[in-house]
Amino acid sequence: MPVPNPAAMEFLLTRRSRPAKTLTGPAPSRDDLLPILQAAARSPDHGKLEPWRFIVLDRAAMPRLAALARARGAALGKSEEDIAKAAKQYEDGQLAVAVVEVQKPSEKIPAIEQTYSAGAVCLALLNAALASGWGANWLTGWAAHDRDFLTQGFGLADNESIAGLIFLGTETSAPPERPRPDIDAITTWVTE
Repeated sequence: MPVPNPAAMEFLLTRRSRPAKTLTGPAPSRDDLLPILQAAARSPDHGKLEPWRFIVLDRAAMPRLAALARARGAALGKSEEDIAKAAKQYEDGQLAVAVVEVQKPSEKIPAIEQTYSAGAVCLALLNAALASGWGANWLTGWAAHDRDFLTQGFGLADNESIAGLIFLGTETSAPPERPRPDIDAITTWVTE
């Protein structure tokens, strides 16, 4: 007979990301962040490849990344609105964890499964931060997919990309609940 964990299930049924623009200081300390990273690293990982790693961006790193987003946006011909939005997430950020997908050669584990594993790490990190009492939000945006931004901003190798940027801080307001998927509309039961 299964042994339920009602507190964990209640958390999962009521979890809600906190908009990054509503997060302020203080941000988690290194000691606060370590168990969150450990929880995220327990994500499904086919073949034990660990096709991901973490880059922790503290407040001091944010101005450099905001300036780089502005420079890359201009070089790419992005609109002022797109450039401002990309830079603002770094300008406002207190602390972020970049989950870096690291594609590793494997005859047994396809690239797509490595991508899924990195995505699972993002969600696990987000949920671990929320469960620890921090406000958190998973963001990316165009800059996180620009190779020059990734190389200059994060020092990523050619086989690496950003799966997600998890911004963490102290929440200033709880967001209202939003509509959720209709489970009956998105679920097919196969009975034979």
